[in-house]
Amino acid sequence: MIDSRTHLWSADVLPEFRLGLENLRAHKLRSLLTMLGMIFGVAAVVAMLSIGAGAQQEVMSFIEQLGVRNLIVEAREAPDGQTLQKVRKLSPGLSFQDLRIIQSNLDGISASTARKRFTPSKLMPKPLGGDMPAVYGIAPAYQTIANLKVASGRFFDEAETTAAAPVAVLGEAAAATLFGTDDPVGRYVKVNDQWFRVIGVAGPQLTVQSDVAGIPAQDRNNLIYVPLYSSVFRLEDGQSAQKDEIDGVYLQMKQGSDIPGAAAMIRGILDVAHRGAGDFTIVSPAELLAEQRRTQRIFEMVMVAIASISLLVGGIGIMNIMLASVLERTREIGVRRAIGARQRDVVRQFLIETTIISLTGGVAGILLGVGLSQLIGVLAGWSTIVTTSSIVLAFGVSVFIGIVFGLYPAVRASRLDPVKALHYE
Repeated sequence: MIDSRTHLWSADVLPEFRLGLENLRAHKLRSLLTMLGMIFGVAAVVAMLSIGAGAQQEVMSFIEQLGVRNLIVEAREAPDGQTLQKVRKLSPGLSFQDLRIIQSNLDGISASTARKRFTPSKLMPKPLGGDMPAVYGIAPAYQTIANLKVASGRFFDEAETTAAAPVAVLGEAAAATLFGTDDPVGRYVKVNDQWFRVIGVAGPQLTVQSDVAGIPAQDRNNLIYVPLYSSVFRLEDGQSAQKDEIDGVYLQMKQGSDIPGAAAMIRGILDVAHRGAGDFTIVSPAELLAEQRRTQRIFEMVMVAIASISLLVGGIGIMNIMLASVLERTREIGVRRAIGARQRDVVRQFLIETTIISLTGGVAGILLGVGLSQLIGVLAGWSTIVTTSSIVLAFGVSVFIGIVFGLYPAVRASRLDPVKALHYE
């Protein structure tokens, strides 16, 4: 059985494959122009999917870092003073009391902390270029909730937080901005009028360039973490009575907790406490992650549909060229039929040629698409990921379209009357 298949391949397919290559080489320019539709179609599919995958991966990694068992309550800032006045008539803003009410009414909380943040007006040492680091006032539980690793030194503990100890942990970028390549542990930073002793440096954190579902865009590496009850916040609060007492609440739920149900309960508690002022946002990373995955699938389908138009145009080009080739080679087809070639032999010959065009165009398109995605990543600074699935999808669709659009010219060539074909001029 194997020998007969090998004989069929060597006796029928290989000669026709060589004949197809010779015919395509004899018309190099025409063959290249025929391939262009496939090349650009495949390149478009690979490049667009790689750009989309890179963007989605960046956001999804950020959401995963937020913690799928976490819930985050963010204070919603009023866009102007008039709106703020209306909100304050209903709600005093996010507060420690809100956190205590949530802790007493919501089961399944394993860790929690409030957050107070601001950007200092003065900082010593002076930042060596770049943005001014933001200050986060938090409890030690934040380290567990945010999965924050300490690269050197240590994080402050509950005793230091309760005593409002003047200690600080620097984010990776903040340490580089303030101290360059020197080790900051054991040194001091002055935030406005308060000195803090640096006891640790946090490891790198993922960041995104735009807001994600209520979480404001911020360089999470350019932060200074200090105890929540530090005197620097009391001084800061004295400058603006209109600010919320706290501007964020982080909660980590126990394994197996109903995260959507917990988010709904928190929303209900705060709606009652804030009298429907709508001055907060609840962020559930687990729900965001599921939504991003759905969005990614829809995006991929849309991108494939758009790029497939190019492949469709390329397939039409193949059909047109192969129909012209049938007319040009009518006498050749007649001679083949006269010496005993069957209809399926003629069909196979033309299908082999269209397959060669599709395969070559597909490979060239993949190389061009990978190159384009890398170039875009370098020039635009975007994150791009070339996935195996995008390559397989683009290549498979290009070959399929090539064969389908090459089938009609092949069948038409096989049905030519041998006698008329021999007399065709």
